[in-house]
Amino acid sequence: MADGSGLFQFMSAVAELARGGQLSISPIWERHLLSARDPPRVTCMHLEYDDTAQSKGTDVPLDDDNMVHRSFFFGPREMSALRGLIPPYLKSSTTFEVLTGCLWRCRTVALQPHPKETVRFHCIVDARSRFNPPVPKGYYGNAIAFTAVLSTARDLCQKPVGYAVELVKKAKDNVTDEYMRSLADFLVINGKPRLSATGRCFAVSNLTRIGFDELDFGWGLPKYAGTAGEVPGFTTFYLPYKNKKRERGILFPLCLPAPAMERFVTELNCMLGESSRHPNTGSGSSFSITSSL
Repeated sequence: MADGSGLFQFMSAVAELARGGQLSISPIWERHLLSARDPPRVTCMHLEYDDTAQSKGTDVPLDDDNMVHRSFFFGPREMSALRGLIPPYLKSSTTFEVLTGCLWRCRTVALQPHPKETVRFHCIVDARSRFNPPVPKGYYGNAIAFTAVLSTARDLCQKPVGYAVELVKKAKDNVTDEYMRSLADFLVINGKPRLSATGRCFAVSNLTRIGFDELDFGWGLPKYAGTAGEVPGFTTFYLPYKNKKRERGILFPLCLPAPAMERFVTELNCMLGESSRHPNTGSGSSFSITSSL
């Protein structure tokens, strides 16, 4: 019924009323703005619902006894290190694009898929501003898209990090007004199929800028504002967080089988170690990622 932005709007309204104030943004319904066209017509590729890619059996086993939960903090130093790995023509990439490209690659390496396996990244995009005209302020319904890009495991794990970053950028850029109209039509024509959600898929929702950490119900700001963790084997989140040094950064919760988690940490530390020796970083210092929870 609602996405992260819609939930934040609702909670903001409750917080304003709890503090004795008035609503700064009045809610609107307007669900018809996102309805399918008549007649519906699919004009874009919607790989997020395509399960035709042949599997070599690489799925995350959701065995609670073998799953490990860890959270990783990425502050200014860590992000500077990761940016040192991408080529000059990608230097304008956003923090989300750089971080996600690196983490998608590390996670794929950790899961050890067959080299010819097709792996998938789902980019969860708030499409409110992508519509023409944009969705009006006050709309609290669901206006997100799970756009997807594909790669073979071999290409993702062996090509330079810039390859993964470019795929993430492509996933974000795919979401336009026409894409969202086509998506609504696709769902109507195909009876609202399930997303392709297996261990070969990696989905990220960026909650760092929504504002949950700024909600005040009259008791002050929250100590923590975000999810309890990732959806094991599929979706994870970027959350706003301050480490013990009071540095603002991104908290990344991850859940993997124990052996895969060890490989993930090794690959990530190796990536950061390579970056510290990269000529673009200049510092020569080492970077480590530790659990923040």
